[in-house]
Amino acid sequence: MAIELGKLGVWRMSAAVDGTFAAEVEKLGYGTIWLGGSPGGDLAIVDELLAATEGIKIATGIVNIWADAPEDIARAFHRIEGKHPGRFLLGVGAGHREHTQEYKKPYAALVDYLDALDAAGVPAESRALAALGPKVLELARDRTAAAHPYLTTPEHTRAAREIVGTGALLAPEQKVVFDTDPERARETGRKTVQFYLGLSNYTANLRKYGFSEEDIAGKGSDRLIDALAVHGDGKALATGLQAHLDAGAEHVSVQSLDEDPFPAYRAIAAELL
Repeated sequence: MAIELGKLGVWRMSAAVDGTFAAEVEKLGYGTIWLGGSPGGDLAIVDELLAATEGIKIATGIVNIWADAPEDIARAFHRIEGKHPGRFLLGVGAGHREHTQEYKKPYAALVDYLDALDAAGVPAESRALAALGPKVLELARDRTAAAHPYLTTPEHTRAAREIVGTGALLAPEQKVVFDTDPERARETGRKTVQFYLGLSNYTANLRKYGFSEEDIAGKGSDRLIDALAVHGDGKALATGLQAHLDAGAEHVSVQSLDEDPFPAYRAIAAELL
């Protein structure tokens, strides 16, 4: 793989990230910032973050293939790569059936999108793919540098590792809440997790990896929330992240659900970086 992401990164909605944020994350030793929320097709935020930092990588987690044409994304990629070679990973994905009117045959659409990126000269080693199920994990293995599963558990990471083998880096996302009060931490976790419990691709994946209808119903069971939004002190958060690494991930992107994410970032860095 041409780009080194480091052991840990941070995942943050692109609208909540600026140069100051990126510089602070870099100082803590994180290797990558993942930009959520399908940042605009010009990817101007990537230029801003790379210009404000020295070596940290920036990845999109993800560009939605239904929102931005591959030709536009390719132009943005080449602009960024020309200014900051080797520091940008273009993550793409098909998004969610519930939010996309055009959502038909998403696997074929992903293949077509990657074909267009090939034609526009975006190298496979500079691409990542949002991947949950076996077919898309195989596609990530064969056509990109990295698979980026979201809202998963170490059990999924272990199965995904078997599918991608040594053909791609495995970089799952993990939500955390830096709070030692379990009830309060679960309440924080649910505010974010419950949104995804209305999306069929995520709920199908959770069922496959041991969660019941009762776990997924409503706002999610305590068991589900504890797995998807690991909570506790720095050691507990580090243990949750290390579980993905032990299961076969090379990199974990940390999404802090706390109002101020930096206490969690600092506590995790003290344990693992």
